[in-house]
Amino acid sequence: MTEEFEKRTHEVLEESAGRLDGRTRSRLTQARHAALAQLAQPARHWWRAYVPVGAAAAVAVLAVVIWSGQPSGNAPTLAVSPVDDLELLADAEAQDFVDDGEDLEFYEWAAGETET
Repeated sequence: MTEEFEKRTHEVLEESAGRLDGRTRSRLTQARHAALAQLAQPARHWWRAYVPVGAAAAVAVLAVVIWSGQPSGNAPTLAVSPVDDLELLADAEAQDFVDDGEDLEFYEWAAGETET
């Protein structure tokens, strides 16, 4: 079946090409030769020149981010992000530490100590 399809397709293409005038055939031949010549040339990728520059910039940005995240001095610090606080507040299974106002003064004191 495939061979019949190929044979019939070839016949139809030959027949349609035979009906073309000489000028159109010449233009098609020129276009085919130009396309084949372009395939023979190596492709120039202008963006390849910028890859090393981009990689160096990415490394520099990463170094600045890491360096600026380091604490100054030898004092120990607690790295607490707002995301951690939000996770604690959103945790439905977390134990409620403030039941009926017990130890409320302690938690207020602790919050004040972390702010200073």
